[in-house]
Amino acid sequence: MRAVVYEAPGQVSMADVPDPHLEAGTDAIVRVSSAGICGTDLHASSGHMPGVEPGTVLGHEFTGTVVEFGRSVQGLSLGDEIMSSDFTSCGRCWWCRQREHWHCEERQFFGTGTAFGPALAGAQAEYVRVPFADVTLARLPAGVSDDAALLIGDNLATGWIAAERAPVRPGAIVAVVGGGPVGQLANLAAQLHGAAVVVVSDPVQQRRDIAAAHGAVASEPGETRRLLNALTDGRGADVVIEAVGGNLGLDAALSLVRKAGTVMSVSAHVQAAWPFPLARSFAGELNLGFVIGNSIRVRDALTSVVSAGILDPAFVISRHDRLDNAPVRYRDMREMKELKILLDVEERP
Repeated sequence: MRAVVYEAPGQVSMADVPDPHLEAGTDAIVRVSSAGICGTDLHASSGHMPGVEPGTVLGHEFTGTVVEFGRSVQGLSLGDEIMSSDFTSCGRCWWCRQREHWHCEERQFFGTGTAFGPALAGAQAEYVRVPFADVTLARLPAGVSDDAALLIGDNLATGWIAAERAPVRPGAIVAVVGGGPVGQLANLAAQLHGAAVVVVSDPVQQRRDIAAAHGAVASEPGETRRLLNALTDGRGADVVIEAVGGNLGLDAALSLVRKAGTVMSVSAHVQAAWPFPLARSFAGELNLGFVIGNSIRVRDALTSVVSAGILDPAFVISRHDRLDNAPVRYRDMREMKELKILLDVEERP
C-alpha cells in the first residue's frame, strides 16, 4: 500500500509498504478516508523526536471504514465508518478505569515510532491497524462531518481538555500562545467554558485574522503583555494555554500569566530539559500543567457539542489534498503557508 514515511530530518516521502494485518483479537483494520497533518507530525519528521526512525509511517489523525476485525471486537461491524483517537488504550487497566487513557500501560501512539511507547504504524496510508479497536474507535455520529470527526480525535480534544483542566472559569481572562489548529480550538473551548476574553497571540497575520473571526482578541506576540495589562489592570492572564511548543513557547506563556495563575501547555515537547524559573514561580504561586488530548474520554461530549451546532472545528482546515501530495503539504505546513491540511486517501464525493 502507499503511505507517507519519515525519510530524513525535515523530509517525508511516499513509499510502498506492506499492508497491515490483524495481530490480536482486539485489532481492526481500517481503510483510511482522510488523515490529518498535525504539528506532532512535523515534530516526528523533524529528526528531533527520539524513537522515530527512517521508514516510520506517519500520521495519527484519521477517519475511515472498518474492513476487518478480530474475533474479540464486539462493538464494530464491517463497513462501519469510524473516527479514532490518536492513541490506543486497553480500556481495562487502572488508568483506563480512571479515564486517564493516555497513561494506559498498553498505549501506542500512531505514527511516532517508539517516542511514546511501542511503535505503531501511522494512518497517513491506505490502511491502518488499530489495536483495542472497541476503545480506540467510535462510529461516526449523525450530524458530525468527517472533517469535524477527525479533529475531535486530537486537535479539538486537546484544546478542550486544556480549558477544562486549567480550569477556565466564567469571567476569566485567557491568553493562548500560538494560533495553530490547537490554539484556535483552545480559543473556542475557553469561550465555551466561560472566558470573558481570550487573547490569541501569533506572529502570522492570517492566523490572527482567523482567531479574531472566531471571537478572540488577536495580538502580535510583542504586544500581548501590554494588551493583557490593559485588560487586567496590569495583573496578566488568569490562564495561559501554551500551544507552540519548546522552551520559547513556555517562556512566553510564563511572561503573560498573573500571580497565582495557571499555564497549561498542550504542545508536544521533545526537549529533554527546560530552565524553569523556580524562584519566580514559587514567589508568584504559579501553576504549570501539561495536557495531552484524550478523545476517548471526551469525544461523546464533543460530538454532542458539534452535532448541536454549538461548535464546528472544521474552520481550521485550510486545504484538502491527495495523499500522494503529502511531501509538498508537509513543506507548506512547516512554512506556515497552511493552517491545517487533510490528506484524502479516498476520493471525496
